[in-house]
This record gives sequence, C-alpha cells and structure tokens, in this order.
Amino acid sequence: MSCFSAHIAAVTRKRSPLLDELKQTKPFASAAAEGTVALLKTADMVRRRVSAVVEPHGVTLQQYNVLRILRGAGEGGLPTLEIGERLIEETPGVTRLLDRLEAKGLVRRTRCPRDRRRVLCEVTKDGLALLARMDAVVLRADEEALGRLPRADVERLLQILEAIRKE
Repeated sequence: MSCFSAHIAAVTRKRSPLLDELKQTKPFASAAAEGTVALLKTADMVRRRVSAVVEPHGVTLQQYNVLRILRGAGEGGLPTLEIGERLIEETPGVTRLLDRLEAKGLVRRTRCPRDRRRVLCEVTKDGLALLARMDAVVLRADEEALGRLPRADVERLLQILEAIRKE
C-alpha cells in the first residue's frame, strides 16, 4: 500500500457514519463527544419509536412509564416521591403526571393512613387493562429498536450503558 492510499484509508476510517447522518463536515472534537451525540441521537430515535406506539393509546411516554412503575409495585402502590426516583427521565412534574393519569381513571391516589403527609399511588383496573393492551405493541417497538442486534451485542450494550450511568 502506498503512502497516499494509507493516508486515504486512515482518513476514510476517521469519517464516521454519524457525521454523514448529521450532515456535519467538521469532525468531532473527541471520540467521547461523538459517542455522546450518537447516544443522544439513538435515544431520541428509540424514544420516538416507542412514543409512536404508546401515544395512540391516549398516554404519553412518561405517563406510560408511571403506569409501568405502578404495575410493577403491585398492591399498595408507591409514594409519589418514589415514583419520581424510578422514572426513566427525571422530571419535576410527577404530581402533574399523576393528575393527568388520575383524571383518565388510570391511577388512584390515597393518603397513607400511618403518615398523612405521604400520598400513595396505585394503578387502577383500567390502568392495568390499558397496559395489558399495550404490552405487545411496546415489546414489538423494543424489538424493532434492538432486535436486529445479536444477543451478545445487546448484553454488551447494556454493560456499556450501565458503566456510563455509574457515578
């Protein structure tokens, strides 16, 4: 391989598909910068895909997340603050999310009998029925997002994402 073709090969390797996707001409400042943009772009794509199957059922992705959390909590529900801690996306508006879900009859809130300052939230029968109707379409969206990757790659991705989230 000549010096010129070695240089061309190196330049070609450095050109990332993400630059083309973003129609960006300047290279990223670092691999970490490119990785961050790629992660954000991918997360947005997955979020839009799942939102597209959740929203026709009359709930937002965040509301779906709350319902999923409450279903997992079982009978007795969870305090409002704990729901906020379990959300995929941090939001200061957990109370507003619960207000909307309660207005739709999907969530019920009650004062904790032992500590009247705490509010316990639980998913209603209608909320559980809605989740049951949505389970298959959400799973299909999940599979469309990551199903084309070999299982070993998905497991490695999970390890990498966990490492990123560790503080």
